Amino acid sequence: MTLLRTHLRSPGLQKLLMWVGCMALSLVLGCGSSPRVKPTDVGAVPNSLRLQSAWTYAAGAIDIPLAIAVNAKGLAMANARGAVWALDLSTGRELWRTQVGPLSAGVGSDGQFYAVMGQQSELIVIRDGKEIWRKAMTAQSFTPPLVAGGRVFVLSADRSVWAFDAANGRVLWSQARPGEPLVLRQMGVLLPMGDMLVAGQGGRLVGIQPLSGAVLWEAAIGTSRGTNDMERLVDLVGPASRASTVVCARAFQAQIGCVDTRNAAVLWSRRSVGDQGLSGDERMLLASDGNGMLMAWNRSNGEKLWESDRLRYRQLTAPLVTPTASVVGDSGGDLYFFSHQDGGLIHRLGSDGSGWAANPTAAQDRIITVTRKGLVQAWQISPAQP
Repeated sequence: MTLLRTHLRSPGLQKLLMWVGCMALSLVLGCGSSPRVKPTDVGAVPNSLRLQSAWTYAAGAIDIPLAIAVNAKGLAMANARGAVWALDLSTGRELWRTQVGPLSAGVGSDGQFYAVMGQQSELIVIRDGKEIWRKAMTAQSFTPPLVAGGRVFVLSADRSVWAFDAANGRVLWSQARPGEPLVLRQMGVLLPMGDMLVAGQGGRLVGIQPLSGAVLWEAAIGTSRGTNDMERLVDLVGPASRASTVVCARAFQAQIGCVDTRNAAVLWSRRSVGDQGLSGDERMLLASDGNGMLMAWNRSNGEKLWESDRLRYRQLTAPLVTPTASVVGDSGGDLYFFSHQDGGLIHRLGSDGSGWAANPTAAQDRIITVTRKGLVQAWQISPAQP
């Protein structure tokens, strides 16, 4: 976790700010490559699932927090050095690869257009494996662009939202809010919801008309408190979870809440100290706290369904709720599978030990995992045979 002061451009000041933020939160999250507190021993795991590797792909080092773009044609990913590539979802075969320059976020795609964010505050769009345009932005972005309906939507680090014509880069509209003094250098919330766009701005979820940029509604998940910029920091972190008409999101180190997008009603919110996004389905919402506690709530009313301390003091990815089990990774590169019914740990899977470059990602009936060394794997999960 690092921070960005939106009106400071000096690299030295930004590095100082990142260090201050890390020190202030070290008791909760730890800083550097390992937690300050020794992780809890996971203990014996029954390994009661059957995991089959459908394919593997060697991508090379992945050195940015990555969002995997999944669509009907396949999946796409990128690295900080500017390589962007697409894979066939069925076989893992590389469909195309291109180089666009150093990146800060990627990838968003609708299967036709692929969008990434450059480190020099540029939006870059690719089609058929070739860059077709790039546009200079007024601020950096650490959130993968959203591509939908022939448009590319961008959530900037200053939490302004932009819409571009995907074919030619023409600016369609922009929507800015008063900037917060501090924002996170990590993925925010930007997702489609029916015929609207939902974005995180500060501690609020905001519903936006995608054709005009008009604000339709807003609802507060977290509220600013404290006496200084660090204490008043409130920002929504991705990924968020959507199901039916309800979007649930985390306010950094503060709260988790769910909003009904039909009437902007906050259905419930709960105190939760963490910095990773969440996942869920129609019944359940799942998130991890900064101390490695995994917690599941009833999506409709916020009642706690279960919690697990088996991964306590491990640095965790955002979880993934699948039809078979709930999945989360740790910084050591292990993947853990939990029962939906009671939160019991039912399977553990190792990797190459480099840690995860992306959250576990659902792709049709498979789970995609990506390590920092660039090992990409597609997994099929089913209960073990009796």
